Parts: sequence; C-alpha cells; structure tokens
Amino acid sequence: MQTSQKHEISYGSGRFYVEPVQNLESYCLPSSENLDNYSSSDNSTQITYPSVQTLEQYCTHESASTSNSFPYQNSPSNVSFSSDNSPVSKQESNSYVFRPQQSVEIFNSAPEDDYYSAQDFDDLRHKIRELETAMLGPNTDMLDTYDAVIAEESASFLLAEEKWNKMMEIKSRGDLKEILYACAKAMAGNDMEITECLVSELRKMVSISGNPIQRLGAYMLEALVARMASSGSTIYKSLKCTVPTGNELLSYMNVLYEICPYFKFGYMSANGAIAEAMKEESEVHIIDFQISQGTQWVSLIQALAHRPGGPPKVRITGVDDTFSSYARGGGLDIVGERLSTLAQSCHVPFEFHAVRATAPELQLEDFDLRPYEAVAVNFAIMLHHVPDESVSSHNHRDRLLKLAKCLSPKVVTLVEQEFNTNNAPFLQRFVETMNYYQAVFESIDVVLPREHKERINVEQHCLAREVVNLVACEGAERVERHELLNKWRMRFASAGFTPYPLNSYINSSIKDLLESYRGHYTLEERDGALFLGWMNQVLVASCAWR
Repeated sequence: MQTSQKHEISYGSGRFYVEPVQNLESYCLPSSENLDNYSSSDNSTQITYPSVQTLEQYCTHESASTSNSFPYQNSPSNVSFSSDNSPVSKQESNSYVFRPQQSVEIFNSAPEDDYYSAQDFDDLRHKIRELETAMLGPNTDMLDTYDAVIAEESASFLLAEEKWNKMMEIKSRGDLKEILYACAKAMAGNDMEITECLVSELRKMVSISGNPIQRLGAYMLEALVARMASSGSTIYKSLKCTVPTGNELLSYMNVLYEICPYFKFGYMSANGAIAEAMKEESEVHIIDFQISQGTQWVSLIQALAHRPGGPPKVRITGVDDTFSSYARGGGLDIVGERLSTLAQSCHVPFEFHAVRATAPELQLEDFDLRPYEAVAVNFAIMLHHVPDESVSSHNHRDRLLKLAKCLSPKVVTLVEQEFNTNNAPFLQRFVETMNYYQAVFESIDVVLPREHKERINVEQHCLAREVVNLVACEGAERVERHELLNKWRMRFASAGFTPYPLNSYINSSIKDLLESYRGHYTLEERDGALFLGWMNQVLVASCAWR
C-alpha cells in the first residue's frame, strides 16, 4: 500500500479519511504536565506522545460509546505506534491520522474503480485495530462494535447486489406474470428503483391487442403506474382509455353479456329461485338493489307469462344511484319504460317503482311495502360494492342484509364474483386480481379475434376500470371489494337468513346454457350453491336464502 494515498472508511455516523503523517508534531499538543519526552535510539528525532492519564481523560470507552465515532476523534493529540506497540520516529513512520471528512463511502465506489482492493482494506483495518489496542488496550466491546458496523455495511451491499441479480434473472426468463408480480412486490416493499426498472421492462411486453395475459398485463401495469402516481378520486384520470357515455357503454355491456355466460348464469340461477318461491303467488314484488339495465328481468317476465293458471301481477322496485345513470343511457326511467313495454307485450300486469339512492342510503320506507305482495330480494353482483366494517365504522354491508330481512322476503338471491379482495393486503389482492381476470380475458379470447375493435372496447371500458380500482385504490376509494361465498354465508346467517335450496331444474337449464358457449367453462354444485368457472378458476357463485 502506498503511503502517499488517502483512504476512507465509514464508522457509525462519521466519515474519516486516512492519510500519511507528514508532520506528526503538528497533531500533538505538548504539555510539560501531561507529556513525557521520548528519543529514538539514534537521538536524531524526538517524538512526543500523551501519557496514560491524558489518554484516559480523552479516550475512555464510555466516551467512545456515546459519541458514535472513534474514541480519539476529539483527542487533542495523536501518536503513531509500531506493531510491537513502541513509538515510531517521524522518518520511518507509516502511521495514519484520522480526521472527519464528508466523502463517498468505500462500499459505494464504482466496481471499475481499482483505488482499493480487498487486501488494502483488510490491511487498513488491521492497522486500525493495532492503533486502537495500543492506545486503549484490548477494548473488545469497541472493537466488536466496529466490526459489527463494517459487517452490517458489507451485508447491506451484498443484499442489494443479490436483489438486483435476482431481478435480472427474472427479467431474463421473460415470464410476464412473474415480472408483474415482482414489480408489485417491489412496490409493496417501497423499492422504487426496482419498481421503475421493472415498469420500464413491462412496457415492452404488454399490448392491448396481444394474447390474454399481454392484454391484461397492459391494464395491470396501468394500475401499478396509477398507484405510484395517484390514488382515490384521481385514479381514473390515470387511465389512457376515455370513459364512454350513455349508449356507448350500454352497447359494450351488451356485448359482454352476449359473448360470456357470467351474467346469464347469475341471472338464470337467481330467476329460477324466485320463480320457484313465487309459483303460488298472485302478486309479486321484486326488489332489485342494483337494477343496472334491467336485463335480468326480461327472461323472468317472459317465463311468468307462461305460468300455468296465468301470470301474477309483477311490481319491480329498481334501485340505482344517479352517478351511474349514464350506464343506462338515460337512467331508471328508461329501464322502467323498457320493462313496461316488454310486460305489456307478454300480457303480464306490471308496475315499476324507481328508487334513486346509493345502497348505504336506503331505508325501509323507500320500498313502499304492501301486505298482500310476496317479496323477493335480489342482490346480483352488487354487494361487493357496499362498504363494510373494514372501510367505515358504519357497516353498510351487514346493515343492508338486516334491512333485507326486515322486508320479510320469501326468497333472497345472491350472485357474486368468487374471489377475495375485500380485506386482502395489496400483494395478495394483486395476485387474486391477476388470476381472476386472466381467466376472464382468456374466455373472451375464444370468442372475439384479438384485433377486433369491439373486444378492445369491452375490455377497456367494462374490465380495465375494475382492475385499476382493485390494484391502485385503497380505503373508501376502493369500491371493488369481493368476498368468497363462505364469508357471504356468515354474513347472511348473522342477519337471520337460512339457505334456500336451488331447484335441480335450474342446474340442468344452466348446463344447457353453457353448451351454447365455446371454451372451457365448468359448473359445480356444492353445499346448495352453484359455481361457474373457467378451467380451474371459479368466477361466479350463486345461491338463495330465506
């Protein structure tokens, strides 16, 4: 090691550099009371060094532990010693003096910088230990602390290097799902450097006109970027697709309704339970807590028209908030007019009652109950939008079920997407969302060509916004909060409901429905409920209560 070089080490919160001593006397403060004279064997050079009492005054172990720096950092003098603990003359000394200095840490030096070698660093550390031992004696606590600091910084450097190498390995495999997960994991750990690197890589891999995972990946990536850049009410502004209005969105929803059996499965199973429960009733009041376009009731009105003994009188109360009225191309009045026209053509006595309110706002008096009507309550793919106890001290989800129980219904139908995002932490929610919507995108891929403009519109406007809300939003601003059927069962039981068994005829009708669709759809009946899936992924669950 060349004595003309400067060397820097890190210890605690201080930074020090080490340089050859050119004039040792300039670092010493001689005092006739505290210093003794020492002469070398040839008496050519005289070096002064502090006495033991002076060292004890400035260099105690206690002061070292409280200053978070070298014990003799603030000492009024410094001295050099040889390896056998004897003083060394100025001419032959290769000693080093420590002084505070803000500079780059040794561990942050560039790999190509050959200024230091591992051997140099080890030699320097051994010399430091020799100096410390000579000055203070074998103070193992301080030396152990010093070694711990060095080890901690080395471990941190190695950990960062290992993490970076692992990321490069993931990138080299080119698995889009794996890279999406790695990016979400880095974001969950607040590692923005890795996150931004993976985001850059993902932009090269995703495409809204690619295969299913590439298309979904484009929206998952958009959600991750939106999570970094914004949240809550501004989240939709992060989407690159524009929000359609009125008839546009209505047409997209109709396309999705026709090309995939998810809605038809839910509506058919719910309608079958209602028809079974109301087969002896002359006046029926159906309360739909989220009527949407009212599509569900078209097939039920047609079926009731052919009921033996004639159709009952049907009254439908449709609940919807004013904020989403654009989805109906005109609001609840349009829905009521369409259903009234249909019922008239089928010779079914019909009445429509509109309730313009959000689900948390609903009260018993909103439903205009009549004692001679048999009530059916319908919760079709809407309860997961109602906040529960994890969002607010007002548990609207359970309150709504208790309100439904107060309506004294003959039957209550539940249709919900079967995956768990309500209370799941971010990373688990990300994986659930990716697996669930990959199955949905695969089922669409079987029906519509990848370059089909209608398919792109359906995925952008009907599915992408759900994905972004699930991944990018938190708290009250995240409205997509799904639960598994087992959790819904607990909520319904707590509200006082008991299961209502589904008629076997419903099961066979749904099997016939699925045969008309291309792809790998599955249907399973379990514990009184029906489950529709795509390959190994269950997508929708349907059941009834009373």
